[in-house]
Amino acid sequence: MSDASSTSPSKETDKEVKASIRSYDVGVLMAQTRKLASDYRKQTGQALPVTEELARFDAISILGLGQSDQLEGVDAISKPQTGVETEQYLIKGRVIFKAGKARQKLGKLGLQGLWNHLLMVIYDAEYCPTQIYKVKRVTIEKELENLSSDKRGSMTVAKYKAIGELIWQNSDSETSEYSEKGDSQPVLSIKPSTLKLSKH
Repeated sequence: MSDASSTSPSKETDKEVKASIRSYDVGVLMAQTRKLASDYRKQTGQALPVTEELARFDAISILGLGQSDQLEGVDAISKPQTGVETEQYLIKGRVIFKAGKARQKLGKLGLQGLWNHLLMVIYDAEYCPTQIYKVKRVTIEKELENLSSDKRGSMTVAKYKAIGELIWQNSDSETSEYSEKGDSQPVLSIKPSTLKLSKH
């Protein structure tokens, strides 16, 4: 009779392989989604509603965040660290097309959610991430207090950039607005190839 404990390593390996396959499949699907959305925009002039899903996937992958299914209105959480308070993120994305950069809005935020930071993922016309900004919720709420009631919850991308912190920038991107903020702190910079964002 074989020892049951001897099968544990193979079972664990099988689980790891299956998890790796699932992760790979999602990465491939997202790469295909980028190409489809980009091609559709070029052919029709219209944007497919895929930015939010891409933003969640990219922010979590790039920044190494944990997914959150338990907290209302929270898309991701920071990885636990001793002595460091866990951050809870709402993730939003915005594609910047060359023909429409002026006063683009991010859209209203779910203020009823339990998030304490906003992650804003900026995309180029190919739906590849170029920058990620982090904005504290308390800062956003102070700015929203100054808006009229009919505009409450909606601010421009430029405004979020001005009150936020650039925490990641695509090293291959031509977009470079970080220096305009006058902040000398280093920015996490990762090439797209390391994120499996290549087109298939």
